[in-house]
Amino acid sequence: MAKRKRDHGATKSLETTNGHAPKKVVKPDIGLKGHSKKPEPISGDPKVHSNGSDGVAQDTHASSKQATFAATKATNKASSKIAKTENHIDVKTITPTIQIITGSYERVLHGITVNLQLDEQAFSAKYSDSFLFNAHASAIRCLALSPMPPDSTQGIYLATGGSDERINIYSLSPSPLPDSDSKGRTVPIIPSLGPNQISENPMNRELGTLVQHSSTVTALHFPSRSKLLSASEDNTISITRIRDLNVVSTIKAPKPRAPGQASGDSTAMSTTPSGVNDFAIHPSMKLMVSVGQGEKCMRLWNLVTGKKAGVLNFDRKILQAVKESKYSHGEGRKIVWNKEGTEFVVSFERGAVVFGQDSKAKCVLLPQPMTKVHQINYFSTGDGQEFLAVSTEDGRIVFYDARQSTATDADDEIPALAPVAYTGGKQMSITSRVKDFQILDLAKHGFEGQLIAIGCSDGAVRLIVIKDSELLKAKKVDSFVGRTCTDTHSTGSRITCLQAFVMLPPHDIEGGLSEGESMLGSEVESDESSD
Repeated sequence: MAKRKRDHGATKSLETTNGHAPKKVVKPDIGLKGHSKKPEPISGDPKVHSNGSDGVAQDTHASSKQATFAATKATNKASSKIAKTENHIDVKTITPTIQIITGSYERVLHGITVNLQLDEQAFSAKYSDSFLFNAHASAIRCLALSPMPPDSTQGIYLATGGSDERINIYSLSPSPLPDSDSKGRTVPIIPSLGPNQISENPMNRELGTLVQHSSTVTALHFPSRSKLLSASEDNTISITRIRDLNVVSTIKAPKPRAPGQASGDSTAMSTTPSGVNDFAIHPSMKLMVSVGQGEKCMRLWNLVTGKKAGVLNFDRKILQAVKESKYSHGEGRKIVWNKEGTEFVVSFERGAVVFGQDSKAKCVLLPQPMTKVHQINYFSTGDGQEFLAVSTEDGRIVFYDARQSTATDADDEIPALAPVAYTGGKQMSITSRVKDFQILDLAKHGFEGQLIAIGCSDGAVRLIVIKDSELLKAKKVDSFVGRTCTDTHSTGSRITCLQAFVMLPPHDIEGGLSEGESMLGSEVESDESSD
């Protein structure tokens, strides 16, 4: 059973959590608040915030100058109301707000709230820091976000894994802070000594820490809001229940053995690298595929029984197609299923291979000019066409049309899939490696396209928008698409991982937190009942 660490005292900053002595705090210090002895939920019905006018003062003795000022203020407030029809918010009438979370080698967990101003001619962003603190004792290696809650009264879970063998669980507010409270009072701006604005959200909280792994945590994933899967270099994949932060099952992968090494108790300890690099869960929640260090294969797991379902080796034809030499490990680095679960892609050091449901190679992806591959993601346009996005060492994100991949016979060579377009790179003054990126659909906000949030090794967070029509028309290898935001945000640290989501519209919480209620109880139990 996983050990848990919770703050049972008064509200405490996260700089002193995780069982370590207080660390030197990165300035400005904006920590998520630790939960109290009786954790409480984000309660209250979602209210649509409206900066409605209180009316121009009717004092007949007021001067004409004051009356004119009050009337102008009332008009401006009335024009900023959020449209509401039939008790729901028309999200197309508001400016989208993005929450970005980054982890770094410097142990810093950085939350950034971005207010976008997006139209056909202009693209600008206003950044503000929502939290910034040392979350781990060593480098943060991976992040994971749970699915969005059904409404803004519940939090979205964030999991962070580091080289210190720990996993931290947080609850983030799915909506930004409103401009004013329920009584019409303007929310004060927190002063900052740095160039970035601070917008600390009191609904962001720490839930606990998991310490079931004995080595570096390499991958995290939320298949649902009630379960968290975590992989580590100790060759285990753990399944944790979020309601009480207990480990319900552990899958153990075998440790690879060096070629030519003898077996037995008298054999010297091998220096062959071991550990799970990444894993991907099929949309049916019944199958999982994993890739590990030092293994020229991928492993299939039955999530119903928790046992191994098979091993699929990477033969010489596959390794040669992705330019893996005999001196390399030939291991898979990343693995991702598409939305329908009809295919998955495995990335290697300099390329990637797409496999079908029958685990046969369909095509190979090789960015040109040859460079290292860091991250891969599937995404779909508004009309349902699916694309593959691959980030590279030279600051580009290359797009491939997933429909062009076809299954091949065992004796045939694996065809190379040509890219249809790319973005980033020198055309956008992005020359450092793209360590991680997230693609967000902005169709609900009236924009027919995708927003790409990228985290680079130089510590910069950049935003790129791409219209669906650009991708559908692009058919050449050298087609450049997208436009970048003129505003970038420097985190001041070397980014290792990134997560992002589109926030729900702001709402007022009348009366604050309710007494005697659990933060996890109602929402997690409802999620488990649906599993």
